[in-house]
Amino acid sequence: MLKIGVIGAGHLGKIHLKQIKEIPQYELVGFFDSDPAVVKTVSEELKVPSFLSALELIKNVDVVDVVVPTIAHYEYATIALRQFKHVFIEKPLAGTIEEAKGLVALAREANVKTQVGHVERFNPAFLAVKGRCDNPMFIEAHRLAQFNPRGTDVSVILDLMIHDIDIILSLVKSDVKRISASGVSVVSDTPDIANARIEFDNGCVANLTSSRISLKNMRKIRMFQKDAYISIDLLSHKTEVVKIKEMSPDDEEGMFAMVIDQGAGKPKKQIYLENPPVVPNNAIRMELHEFAQSILENKPTIVTIEDGAKALEVATRVIEKINFIQPE
Repeated sequence: MLKIGVIGAGHLGKIHLKQIKEIPQYELVGFFDSDPAVVKTVSEELKVPSFLSALELIKNVDVVDVVVPTIAHYEYATIALRQFKHVFIEKPLAGTIEEAKGLVALAREANVKTQVGHVERFNPAFLAVKGRCDNPMFIEAHRLAQFNPRGTDVSVILDLMIHDIDIILSLVKSDVKRISASGVSVVSDTPDIANARIEFDNGCVANLTSSRISLKNMRKIRMFQKDAYISIDLLSHKTEVVKIKEMSPDDEEGMFAMVIDQGAGKPKKQIYLENPPVVPNNAIRMELHEFAQSILENKPTIVTIEDGAKALEVATRVIEKINFIQPE
């Protein structure tokens, strides 16, 4: 059993604490938060011990779960890594590329397991179809959310779009060639709605739109590849796969079959619709459970610290392309 401590007990940290209590591989030792009011509330509600300092907590555990605001990720993760603790860090990995590179170097030096909280990798809808994403060449992602003051300490790119950036980078096995982007600040001091076009060396193009000022929530990804179209609804946990298969002369056309007749001398093609089964899960619990398994079984983490650094680098390039100028 792994002794674990949580740093940060705000909205998301509290969720992590609840989920950790349900994972048998962990023994929840306690948590640290710099806000006395939060400490009092969480301690009383969840019956979890609090520590007076992050260092004191870190020294008493095997695993550290960093769930503080992004600006403090580097500070607390650095302390944990220098104590040779396994570290789970919420997304984005850090506030800057330089900090991210520093954490990657520290993790390698410490030779411990690290994982970044890109939770959509554990979304049941994504898990249902990721094995069918062979070589996507055009990807369209929409992530729209109703306004919530929580999270506006960073731009919509680091708050929302980075989820889709990470998923796309995990599927497209090619380097980023070019990025173009635009964004607008509406209610906060950083972009609240943004669009980015990411082009890869292999010809794949990804078009991403993220907004935190929409009237309804949406989290959809559509992918097109040779002879297939894949749709993932990450919010409602639904999937759809449309495949095109070349028919042999012996294949019979069903009454409701969708057949493409390519003309004389060319084989017909049939369109197949599938809805791969989606197995319900709790994505946050699953990512924390899988992190424990990677430690106990000494196997690579599903979302590595290098993955987190790459996603942050691309997100930062998107922000630079937007070239947002804060009004005076």
